[in-house]
Amino acid sequence: MVDDLETRELRYFVAVAEELHFGRAAERLGIAQPPLSRAISRIEQRLGVRLLSRDRRGVALTDAGRVLLREAAAALDAVTAATRRTRRAGDPQRPLVLVSKSGASHELLRSLLDAVTDEPGAAPVEVSLCEIGEQARLLRDGRADVALMHRPFDDLAGFDTADLHVEGQVAILPAGHPLAARERLTLAEIRDVPDLPLARWPRLDGSYPDGPGPEVRSQSQLAQLVALGRTLLVIPASSRAWQWPDHVAVPVVDAPEVTTVLAWPPNSRSPAVAALVRAAAGLGDTTPSPTQRGGRGHGTEGPEPAVSR
Repeated sequence: MVDDLETRELRYFVAVAEELHFGRAAERLGIAQPPLSRAISRIEQRLGVRLLSRDRRGVALTDAGRVLLREAAAALDAVTAATRRTRRAGDPQRPLVLVSKSGASHELLRSLLDAVTDEPGAAPVEVSLCEIGEQARLLRDGRADVALMHRPFDDLAGFDTADLHVEGQVAILPAGHPLAARERLTLAEIRDVPDLPLARWPRLDGSYPDGPGPEVRSQSQLAQLVALGRTLLVIPASSRAWQWPDHVAVPVVDAPEVTTVLAWPPNSRSPAVAALVRAAAGLGDTTPSPTQRGGRGHGTEGPEPAVSR
């Protein structure tokens, strides 16, 4: 049973399972390799299953090992989160930490920060900006209290959520490309551009989908690749603060809608979180549409994951 294992043992196993190399795992943990190997063997004996297969080709996870890696990572995140939240709860002056993708949901975030100051029980809000797909990890390990996230792209599993805004998507193209002169595009037209492949964002497990487009992880990387004519992407219409003069946004009429949500850990009893949720509920779906902001001009928010993700 996993609850028979100590957090130290779980950390040992996670290191080996992620590195798939005992030497590198031992170096990462700051211990010698022999005691690490013995610790893994004891875990296997206690659980009565084989977690790792070892041969001359290297180390690989068994089916049981993959399950323990997933469960152990969640358990360790929960322990870390409990420690961080407990420490912050002991500080009555601590701010509420709200995490959002860097550049994303700018207008909505600004409105939310303005609205929450009028709520009873509100605390100062510290905004923490991250890269694509990092909000779920920051919520789960206790470094953030709430997050702005986006359905269907972000990992919302296990969180309580409140929907804030629903919108369509646009293609971000190099200004000199023929498609940039179009009034609207379809997904089929975007996917059939041999000289301008879709950028590829990492999946939730960190892997990339197949395709000819470049692998990207950050907004700055993506912005320059679009400007150089190396890629295009599809993002929510409001999420364009990073858009350069070298970029043009064109509506994609059949792209799936994207919902911006406020997410927080389940069963939260924090008055400050409750105040932020009330403020969010009072905003309604008020984010201006692209046409209200001047059509295909420069927006005010940052990028979201591409449809190809």
